Amino acid sequence: MAEHADRPAYPVGLRLSGRRVVVVGGGQVAQRRLPALIAAGADVTLVSPSATPSVEAMADAGEIRWERRRYAEGDLTDTWYALIATDDDAANAAASAEAERTRTWCVRSDDAEAATAWTPATGRSEGVTVAVLTAGAHGRDPRHSAAVRDAIVEGLRDGSIAAPHHRTRTTGVALVGGGPGDPDLITVRGRRLLAEADVVIADRLGPRDLLDELPPHVEVIDAAKIPYGRYMAQEAINNALIEHAKAGKAVVRLKGGDPFVFGRGMEEAQALAAEGIPCTVVPGISSSISVPGAAGIPVTHRGVAHEFTVVSGHVAPDDERSLVDWAALARLRGTLVLLMAVDKIGAIARALVEHGRSPETPVALVQEGTTAAQRRVDATLATVAERVVAEEIRPPAVIVIGDVVEVGTDTVPSAK
Repeated sequence: MAEHADRPAYPVGLRLSGRRVVVVGGGQVAQRRLPALIAAGADVTLVSPSATPSVEAMADAGEIRWERRRYAEGDLTDTWYALIATDDDAANAAASAEAERTRTWCVRSDDAEAATAWTPATGRSEGVTVAVLTAGAHGRDPRHSAAVRDAIVEGLRDGSIAAPHHRTRTTGVALVGGGPGDPDLITVRGRRLLAEADVVIADRLGPRDLLDELPPHVEVIDAAKIPYGRYMAQEAINNALIEHAKAGKAVVRLKGGDPFVFGRGMEEAQALAAEGIPCTVVPGISSSISVPGAAGIPVTHRGVAHEFTVVSGHVAPDDERSLVDWAALARLRGTLVLLMAVDKIGAIARALVEHGRSPETPVALVQEGTTAAQRRVDATLATVAERVVAEEIRPPAVIVIGDVVEVGTDTVPSAK
């Protein structure tokens, strides 16, 4: 290959499904490359006397075959593609020579110029594979390749690189969990679907900053606005989703947190199913975990809490509509995370104490979590009701009850 070093590589996509691929060496290089080969459906044989724990787990799961020995002549027989990645120079050279004789495309991690193939920096975004190879006067530049790859993939994902295409997706609705509020905490898939939307029906608690990034032609419907009343009735939301989807629009229902964590996502999915409209669910980061974490509170911690329970607090404990067993919750030793409970926290705290929870149990209230307006107020079950009033805590706020509240108090500032 040395005499051809100044020639560019010819890019091609290998279709390896069901075809024999041999990987020689079970170290870090194999650990990085094997998942993509497995995802491509390749029939992978690993030849190596040892392997990293992750590679060993792939073999244990039956994703690859592992021959626990060193490379031997003939290992590349009937092989379509080979990856040589050992720390044995002689074995690498011998395997590479066999690949040359058998005309097997071969990648070498130790000597790219001696290989017959190079692995590009690869990224994927919803059906599009981006593969980048760079080479200059001094040979390959993997870092430059990776940087170019990252820039292109990120642009495709967030919509900053326009890639018009014929829309093959069946008309439908995407229920997208927008996360706890910080626009950077939406999933990559959620952000991409937003960039492709014709109509976005957004909750008040969704990541509002993302709406400013939408193209001018996108219709944004605030699910809390008139003409549906102060709070858009769920039936009206369902009807809006159905109406726009049937009009052939790409519709995104942007919700705060996760669609199925007190988000009525299933009600919307059921309404769409009843009308024969396809529905894609894109999970989101739930505020029940992310907001405490942003405030320095782990919902579980070794030696402190082995479980956490997420509870909707929109109905008081003495309300006949309540489905929560507050007596059982009071007996738990772990963490309670309350959502939508600001105006009911006094009644909830009293119920927990009445059923046996210590009035000195630590409580933290995190308002506007993960946003620039985030603030944390600490209390106990005995004092939380008065603290909410004194500090003028307003929704949205996540309330954490349990000893985990005090785990990070020496590293994370709080308003006490």
